[in-house]
Amino acid sequence: MAIDERLRSKLDVLVRQHEELESRMADPAVISNNAEYQSVLREAGRTGKVVQKYADYSEAERQARDTAEMIESESDPEMLQLMKDELQTLETSRDSLGEEVMNLLLTGDAESDKNAIVEIRAGTGGDEAALFAGDLFRMYGRYAERVGWKVEIMDASETDMGGFKEIIFSLQGEDVFRYMRYESGGHRVQRVPKTESQGRIHTSAVTVAVLPEVEDVDLEINPNDLKVDTFRSSGPGGQSVNKTSSAVRVTHLPTNTVVSCQDEKSQHKNRAKAMRVLRARLYDSVMGKQEAERAEQRRGQIGSGDRSQRIRTYNFPQSRVTDHRINLTLYDLDAIMLGQLDELFGKIIAFDREQRMESL
Repeated sequence: MAIDERLRSKLDVLVRQHEELESRMADPAVISNNAEYQSVLREAGRTGKVVQKYADYSEAERQARDTAEMIESESDPEMLQLMKDELQTLETSRDSLGEEVMNLLLTGDAESDKNAIVEIRAGTGGDEAALFAGDLFRMYGRYAERVGWKVEIMDASETDMGGFKEIIFSLQGEDVFRYMRYESGGHRVQRVPKTESQGRIHTSAVTVAVLPEVEDVDLEINPNDLKVDTFRSSGPGGQSVNKTSSAVRVTHLPTNTVVSCQDEKSQHKNRAKAMRVLRARLYDSVMGKQEAERAEQRRGQIGSGDRSQRIRTYNFPQSRVTDHRINLTLYDLDAIMLGQLDELFGKIIAFDREQRMESL
């Protein structure tokens, strides 16, 4: 697609910002400050993706324009046909590059290329909700495997039936948060539970929170603001119980944010994982307030990650998945639960992109 003047002006500003970032990366004062240098490096990497793609688009546009002008003055039929074929190829490439630029510009921000920490919690529905929490975890895990992301469990509270009251895990790979950010919210399931002898359909709910994983340079935490407790980890039915106090609970005193981790047998590893989750939650809280302010200026936004919002229903008897934010219904539930989320993610991102275009 062609890039209009509104977006060109926005892209031109981004090009200048990227040039400034590159200049700062060569500044001895910035180089000597590792935290600042790493921050500038990451931001330059993010803007660089858009700037390079925009440069590719501009070059394809120039070549298409030059070829079109040459066609106007060409009289040889055979050469004319060759040039027309070339023009069609150039225009196809230009439009494809324009689409990529739009995606990077309108659905990308400072968090887009970060890894993500995903928290899935069983809500209304007891054991059935816990079982569905496990189903969602496996759904995301299968998608991650398909696209080459790494899955790492941070903490889990398993039930006797194999579900999860809560499971926290990280997803690591390219553009993880760009795609996963839209999964935050309430997920409702309608199906006949395994424990239901009468064959009645029950409705249960699960809450998903997706947080961008951040580094120390993104968010500084004062060690004096932390309270760290250790305890013995536990598992369902007496399984996986450590005889040493390797589980860790970290409390951020100013915000009373509490994170526990007992997945590892090493206290040191559990503390490191807990700190990763804590940083993500604190960062999400700060960014959430800023996003809420921006949301007032944007209708129909779907990227806020409001966990109280019901975003999707999974109806097993009808093999139906409905995303309520964009009024999308797909009748391919089995494939979706196997991690085939490309169509769903694609339509959600396209909708969000249109909303952001309207807000420009």
